[in-house]
Amino acid sequence: MRIRKVEAWWVRVPIEERRQHRSDFGRTVTFDAAIVRIETDDGIVGWGEGKNAAGSSGSYGALVHLLNHEIGPRLIGRDPADISPIWEMLYNGVRHEMAATAGHAMPELARRGLTVAAISAVDIALWDILGKSLGQPVWRLLGGRKAERLPAYASGGWADADTIADQLRGYIEAGGFKAVKMRVGAMDGTPHVSAERVRAARAALGPDTDLMVDAHGTYTVAEAKRFCRLVADCDLAWFEEPVIADDKPGMAEVRAASHIPIAAGESEATRFAFRDLAVLKAADILQPDPAFCGGITEAMRIAALASAFNLRFAPHLWAGAPCFFSGLHVCAASPASFIIEFSLGANPMIHDLIEEEVRVTDGMIAIPEKPGLGFTVREDFLRAHAIGGP
Repeated sequence: MRIRKVEAWWVRVPIEERRQHRSDFGRTVTFDAAIVRIETDDGIVGWGEGKNAAGSSGSYGALVHLLNHEIGPRLIGRDPADISPIWEMLYNGVRHEMAATAGHAMPELARRGLTVAAISAVDIALWDILGKSLGQPVWRLLGGRKAERLPAYASGGWADADTIADQLRGYIEAGGFKAVKMRVGAMDGTPHVSAERVRAARAALGPDTDLMVDAHGTYTVAEAKRFCRLVADCDLAWFEEPVIADDKPGMAEVRAASHIPIAAGESEATRFAFRDLAVLKAADILQPDPAFCGGITEAMRIAALASAFNLRFAPHLWAGAPCFFSGLHVCAASPASFIIEFSLGANPMIHDLIEEEVRVTDGMIAIPEKPGLGFTVREDFLRAHAIGGP
């Protein structure tokens, strides 16, 4: 079995106005992703996803060009089952053979950002191919699953203090969620406005629903510590990305100053960045995004780091179907996982891009049973919303 064709598209799906929301990234009017299709010489197709922006806040033209014209050609003729060697080849570049012989990384200068996003897309597709070729779901190839269903949390929460209660209650009613996450930070202007919204949410939800908050890295260290003091009595399950990901010592300072667990990682790429989070004691919960951190291969390495440091693992899954399903398989196989992110904003890249229905029932989501990642792409829908391609 050999790789015959690699094709990638910038897929942009409009979101109807009544379902749009506004956050620190601006108003989300489309859902965008780089979707890659890898086909083998015996006709097996694997699907992957790469990310370099949130919602409709960025362009995917460069990433798609990278996949189609630089990385794709290097994959033609390769055995798609060589998932780890291909990962290392793409990461180390021209020195990959030397690195393999020496037994340590010798990466290219441009190894992060778009390069790792492209590696992520390829890696996800290769795992999909491997599962399909063997007639097995990916979680079985990762070592088996610990449960047929896993808890999920509702991810959203942009409403103001007067309406946040109704918004979050609506999430709970939609899927029986026992945990919800809301956004805070720069979108509110000052920490006390965010704190007011959080207190309103906690008062409405009561003590039996877990409540998490996400600042998208928009606070300074001082603002994050102030926010923690203002919501100290709200029993938050975690405080996500309190400060910019580039300031890991600052994040560690926030963690040391508060009893609220710190979650981080959606802006991080590769196991090396997560190693630093763990060593610096900057986070309690690691949150890699499979479409940005390095794919399923790297997400499993990061999950192993979480387990080794006695941390927990809850990947960032505000994404399209290839990324989301990757997260399901990785969480099913990881001893450190404990909950799945389920976006309650409009997400056509999951619900319209594939034939399968993705839903949460009684706060739980089923782990796919079908071979590969377990979904079927509606290629007519994909091509109808593709901007750039091969």
